[in-house]
Amino acid sequence: MPPIDDVDRAILNRIQSDFPMTKRPFLSIAENLDLSESDVIKRLEQLKKKGIIRRIGGNFVPEKLGFVSTLCAAKVPEDKIERFARTVNRYSGVTHNYQRDNKYNIWFTFIAQSMDEIKGNLEDISRDTGVKEIINLPATKMYKIRAHFDL
Repeated sequence: MPPIDDVDRAILNRIQSDFPMTKRPFLSIAENLDLSESDVIKRLEQLKKKGIIRRIGGNFVPEKLGFVSTLCAAKVPEDKIERFARTVNRYSGVTHNYQRDNKYNIWFTFIAQSMDEIKGNLEDISRDTGVKEIINLPATKMYKIRAHFDL
């Protein structure tokens, strides 16, 4: 059985970049796709259970809300990766956290109200995990593209 069918694809295409801002967004999606509201909700619940979607939510531009963001890279010994990842993930400002095949093997993004707050959090993470090499790479200019995957 394929992980998704044509109806799931249509729903995913619809919600990626054009989620309706209405009192009943799933009804709007359903009407647009000639489905029932309950069918759209059930299908989205199943897609989440299958791990195809992680969440449905807004994306904000941190700077427009008075926040700063940065990309961090850490050189983490193999035996400390799990602990390091758990420690980093405790911070509400961490939005992504990935292991990579590189000497800097853990990369994560951090959003906070100030760069001083991020620097303090990175010092705390270093102290708590024993990982000393964490690079803080704040953006100097954003070149944002629209990411939409036509399913």
